[in-house]
Amino acid sequence: SYFGETDETVLLRTKAALSAGLKPIVCIGETLEERNSGNMEKVLSRQITDGFKDVTAEELKNIIVAYEPVWAIGTGVTATDEQANDAIAYVRGVFAAMYGKTAADELYIQYGGSMNDKNAEGLLAMPEIDGGLIGGASLVAEKFAAVVKAYK
Repeated sequence: SYFGETDETVLLRTKAALSAGLKPIVCIGETLEERNSGNMEKVLSRQITDGFKDVTAEELKNIIVAYEPVWAIGTGVTATDEQANDAIAYVRGVFAAMYGKTAADELYIQYGGSMNDKNAEGLLAMPEIDGGLIGGASLVAEKFAAVVKAYK
């Protein structure tokens, strides 16, 4: 949202990364206003259907998705374990509708909203969360080590 990205530009960059042999991490997520107005699912669904519309099932195998609510990026505010799990379950359901249950189950979906040494264990214990996209917590070795330990 800070750089004027659209679902179309994300799709173009995703396809370019795949063409170059890279494994892109594609971030999706809603603003606080969108969440509070009850539009989280609508926003996530649009980001996925528009942002992945030209991605084949074979290409999807080489993509990681990060649910990163905009309201939690660099703010220190994190979704609760349940909020993150529920959002990722919804995201997985949208992918299942587009690509089938097997592809959605195999898709690696991580949580990326201010995961750190204090909340990683709870978030990573959730059944839908496959991993974490770590930002600021990766800058301090001890904190990052605690996140890695929580993942194991």
